[in-house]
Amino acid sequence: MSATHLVLIPSYNTGARLKETVLAALEVWSHVWLVVDGSDDGSDQGLEDLTVSYPNFRCLRKVANGGKGSAVLHACEIASEAGFSHALVMDADGQHPAASIQPLMHLSEAEPEAVVMGQPVFGPEVPKARLYGRRLTIFWTELETLRAGLGDTLFGMRVYPIKPLCHVMEATGFARGYDFDPEVAVRLVWEGVRPVQLKVPVRYFTEAEGGISHFQYVRDNVKLTFLHVRLMPLFAFFGFWRARQYKKIWKQKPKASTL
Repeated sequence: MSATHLVLIPSYNTGARLKETVLAALEVWSHVWLVVDGSDDGSDQGLEDLTVSYPNFRCLRKVANGGKGSAVLHACEIASEAGFSHALVMDADGQHPAASIQPLMHLSEAEPEAVVMGQPVFGPEVPKARLYGRRLTIFWTELETLRAGLGDTLFGMRVYPIKPLCHVMEATGFARGYDFDPEVAVRLVWEGVRPVQLKVPVRYFTEAEGGISHFQYVRDNVKLTFLHVRLMPLFAFFGFWRARQYKKIWKQKPKASTL
């Protein structure tokens, strides 16, 4: 098991599925960190006890909810100091399968300078509004990176090289909430981090199955719109030239995608 790659699971009021998600990750990967982002629903109670059976498990806690990006940055800064170089981020609600952890990690170990982008394979239960709505963000992030190979930038199960991730997040006060996944993906391309892809099956759980969604259609779509209003001027001034330059360099390297 790699001593440089760890699994990060940010969680905010995830409900009953949280412990199941953590245990599933621990069964396939040694170093798993849970980041409790100001939760107040009690879903994280008693999870510290897992260190008895899983000594490499760690539970980080933030007093106030700051969003997914804030939780990931907090954990990555600590992980970097602890000697980790890469972090696989996965959702706490069970939508991201633990069975995909090892394939994603192995691709990252083979391509340590790349960001490994999970590409979702949706089942028939996926809400159609979510499925169709994400296409607009994919269009814009493809444009903002000159089709560098990011794919679905709203899908959050991916492996980041920690130092570049911290660098791009420290350069902006945004990318802390629902805008985190697409914004850091674009900014990493602009910094010369090559994306590679791997298919990942996705399951959406109903409320009866314990599924909890914090997605708010109006609020979060407004946030995504504002994201591209911010990114497009940056793309016009320097993102275009950087993406163009790096794509030329990446073309000279063997294609590592296993899509």
